[in-house]
Amino acid sequence: MKRLVLVDGFSILHRAYHAYPISIATSKGEMVNAVYGFTRILLKIIDDLKPTHLAVAFDLPKPTFRHKEYIGYQVQRPKMDQELEGQIERTKQVLTALNIPLFSKEGYEADDVIGTLATKVVSKKKKKKEMEVVVVTGDRDLLQLVRSGVKIYLPKRTFGEAELYDSKKVKELIGLFPSQIVDYKALVGDASDNYPGVSGIGPKTAVSLLLEFGTLDGIYKNKNKLAGKVAERLKEGEESAYLSRKLAKIVENVPIKLKLGDCRLHDYEQDRAKKLFEELEFKTLLDKLPGKKKEDGEEKTEGRKKEDKQLELL
Repeated sequence: MKRLVLVDGFSILHRAYHAYPISIATSKGEMVNAVYGFTRILLKIIDDLKPTHLAVAFDLPKPTFRHKEYIGYQVQRPKMDQELEGQIERTKQVLTALNIPLFSKEGYEADDVIGTLATKVVSKKKKKKEMEVVVVTGDRDLLQLVRSGVKIYLPKRTFGEAELYDSKKVKELIGLFPSQIVDYKALVGDASDNYPGVSGIGPKTAVSLLLEFGTLDGIYKNKNKLAGKVAERLKEGEESAYLSRKLAKIVENVPIKLKLGDCRLHDYEQDRAKKLFEELEFKTLLDKLPGKKKEDGEEKTEGRKKEDKQLELL
């Protein structure tokens, strides 16, 4: 089976920035700790997951539809460090040199872009184009995307301890199925994104309610069966719960196009990548560059072109 790996760009870049010392810089004094860490993680992902196709999604600096829906959305998040912000362009240069496509869409988050790309690919299974999607992220919110054909590669302390999560492993991790995560967030809220949930409903109560009634809609349809403070809090927080669910839900129909042929791994100019790595002084990473696979004969070349055309998602 072919495998498309979708990387949550800022999640991994932010993780790299805080994991690698700021002393990592070029001889000219350019700080590159985040670029180095991101590149090292990316090359490890390629080695560990062995994708046939790969793409990276990045957030844009402009507000998204969530900021318009809720004025307090992410308002408590600290401003990005200038030292990290200055390394974003370099990181994108590395991806361009490796011929790895970058996806973003104004008005949406990278999570929405990833969710849309994953949905496009797995929906193609109906046409017998078998491909597994693996999302690489440090953000547990993306576990809601797990389903048949979609897994999440989530680190523990480091990516050396990362694990692939399918529906069964998600249930073991949080006690709920992936499809229930959005409703869970609707109840408990999210401090990092600063949306409220239902005041007074904590994780244990939320899990208990969802195990009994299945969904947020199921809970509110059966609210007459509940009593005491839980019933009172749910009644008072109903509007907040549904707003929070809308903010937590990853959009899967972002207006973007994906051509899987453009995401094929190893199709890049090694000399160009080598030159950039040397400029960044990533000497220890040069031998980790993925090898460019050469195909022999016109028949294989034509076969590949035909396959890419069939895999194209419009």
